[in-house]
Amino acid sequence: MMKLYSNSIDPFSHRCRIVLFEKGMDFEVIDVDLNNKPEDLSILSPYSDYPVLEERDLVLTDPNIINEYIDERFPHPQLMPPDPVMRARARLFLKDMENELFIHMKNIEAKESKVQENARKVVTNTLIQLNPILDKQEFLLHDEYSMLDVAMAPLLWRLDHYDIKLGNQCKALLKYADKIFSRPLFEEAMSPAEKAMRPGI
Repeated sequence: MMKLYSNSIDPFSHRCRIVLFEKGMDFEVIDVDLNNKPEDLSILSPYSDYPVLEERDLVLTDPNIINEYIDERFPHPQLMPPDPVMRARARLFLKDMENELFIHMKNIEAKESKVQENARKVVTNTLIQLNPILDKQEFLLHDEYSMLDVAMAPLLWRLDHYDIKLGNQCKALLKYADKIFSRPLFEEAMSPAEKAMRPGI
C-alpha cells in the first residue's frame, strides 16, 4: 500500500492527496508535524519535509513527480493527456506556473510580514494576468479533470486564507475555482484544517 507523508495545511501535500482520492485506490495518509517529524520519515527522506510518497522500496519527494507516478501507475482516470505532444504542453504549462506562481506559496506563510506581503502581491498579479487567457488554455476549464486542475486547486482554495482578493476582474478564474470545489472528491481529499480555511463552502 502507498503511504503519503503529508502536512494537513501544506498546499503541495494537498495536491498529492487530491490525486490519490481521484484514483480511488488504497493508500494511507500520514499527517506530519514538522516540529515532531516521524522517525521513519527522517530515514526515508532526511532533507525533505513533505509530501513524501513511499511504495515498497520507492521513495518520491517532489509533488509533481509523485503525482505523475501515481497517474502512470494507476491510469484511470487519466490526469495527464494521453497524447505525447499535449502531455509535453501540460508539463510546460505546469512548469511555468511553478516558476511564476506556486513558488511563492510558502513565502505567503512566512514569518516575516514583508516577505508575506511581497509574495501575496506577486501571486495576486499573476492570477489577474492568468484570468484573460484562462478560457484559451487547453487544460483548464474543460470537462476532463487534469493534473493542472490538481495543481491550481489548493492555491485557489487558499485565496481567502492568504488574504488574496481578486474581485470582479477575475470572474473566469473564480468561476473555474467554483467548478473545482464542487467535485465531491475534492472535499474528501481535504484535511479538517483545510476545510476550516473556507467554512460554509
